[in-house]
This record gives sequence, structure tokens and C-alpha cells, in this order.
Amino acid sequence: MPQTTNAPLPPLALGVCSWSLQVGSVAELKRLLGDLGVNVAQIACGDPHHASWEEGDALPEVALASGIIFTGAMLGFPGEDYTTPQTIKATGGFGNPADRPERLDRLRWALDRTVALGLSDLMLHAGFLPAVDDPGRSALLDTLAQAGELAREKGITLAFETGQETADLLRRTLDDLKAPNLKVNFDPANMLLYDMGDPIRAVEILGPDIRSVHVKDAKRPTTPGTWGEEVPLGQGEVNIRKFVQTLKAVGYTGPLVVEREVGDQAGRIRDVAHGLAYLRECLAE
Repeated sequence: MPQTTNAPLPPLALGVCSWSLQVGSVAELKRLLGDLGVNVAQIACGDPHHASWEEGDALPEVALASGIIFTGAMLGFPGEDYTTPQTIKATGGFGNPADRPERLDRLRWALDRTVALGLSDLMLHAGFLPAVDDPGRSALLDTLAQAGELAREKGITLAFETGQETADLLRRTLDDLKAPNLKVNFDPANMLLYDMGDPIRAVEILGPDIRSVHVKDAKRPTTPGTWGEEVPLGQGEVNIRKFVQTLKAVGYTGPLVVEREVGDQAGRIRDVAHGLAYLRECLAE
């Protein structure tokens, strides 16, 4: 499970994704976490999609001094376009061959920042994984293997976020890559938003490689090729209670980090507070 230079975490500790709170500084993050009754967060490296930090290059130093327990860092790539499923398929992760050299450079930067933050885990979207018989699969896997090696050289585990492919395809990809530091950042809602299968079954398939978890809820799209709908925890189709039970069953003991990616800041804070309370109920059961 993810390690930090901070105090050790108890099993299934609750936390929040920093970008879900739309914060601009570590001080604001610290204050809002305190209001929410937690001191655990996954931190955005600093990019257009997740956060731009007022601290700039001083972010690691300030974050380490904050007393917040960070579970890992999250990287988004400039140029990723989440307007529709089609735009993110074209622009996400390492999917576009033309973007790969620049994005490997961005990964190098993020790995250095992860090390500076005293963390051992970096999460990101790999991009839409080609099917086993797709002629473009080999080249993308070569890039992912290179990314894994860059991370290994820094002592970092790279966790690919779920949702843009089925669990079976991600399982096959990890098995093909055979890299012990390439793991899974599991987001059950993404599997519904992208309409990529049953998140509960996916936990069972990916269980041994689940390194971290974004707890989010959603409803599947009603029209093929469009987005599903992200909703507060317990109001979607994930079945959060069963999700938590299944994580326990496969032996996951890492943090449960609430993510909320729609709404204004006040609405997100409200929904994150609801999500943390809901998770506490699920864990008590």
C-alpha cells in the first residue's frame, strides 16, 4: 500500500483528493480538510486539470511542513480534453503517439515532484488501452513499459486509473507488462461514466494490483457515446457499500480517498462531506 514520510495510516483511512476541493494553496487545503474532519489527501502534482498551486516550485517543501498525510500524487497532462468521451480518447494519457515524447518528459517532472513530496506513488490515466488484437497496442505498451522503468528508477509505483477500458483489458495489460511497480488506482465511478463494465467485478479481477482508490459514484450513460453522470456517494450505480465490502474481501487495506469532480467549490465540499459520512457508515457495517 502507498507509503508516505508522514505518520503511518490505519487500514482504509479516509481522505480527499486535493483537486476535488478546488484549492489554490496548501494552507487552504489544510483548512478545508480540518473542516471535513480528515487529515489525509491525495495531492495533485500541479496541472491545468487538477490544480495550480500558489506555492509553485515550493509546493513540496510547504506540503511536507503542513502536517497533512499525503497518500500519493496525481498527474494530469496538459492538452487532455474531457469534453466528451471521444475527445479524451483522442487526447488522454499516452494514447496519441505524437504526444508520447512530450508526456514522458512531463512524467519525469512529476516523478521528481513525487520524490520531493516524500511519496512513493504517482497516479495517472494511461490513455485508452488498445484491444489485444489492435495493431497500435504494441507501441503503447512499449511506452507504458518505458514509463514504468522511469518510475522504477526513482523508486516510484505508477498506478494507472481505471475506467477508460474494461477490467479484463487492464488485467491483460498489466500481465503483459510484467512490471512490479505498475499498479492500479481504482475509480469505480469511471467504469460507469465510460460504460466499461461492472466496478464490483472489476475489483475482483484487479484486486491484487489495486494500489489506491478514488471513491466516487456515478450513473451509466443513457445514450451510447456520451458521458454518464457523476453523483454524490450512494446516489449512483456503483453500490458503494458492496464496493467497500469487496475491497475488504480482496485484501485491500489502503486509503479510501473521496473524489468529486463536478459542481462549484461549495457544492463539492458539501458532497465530499456527505461522501465521508457515507463511507464512515459503510465501514461501521
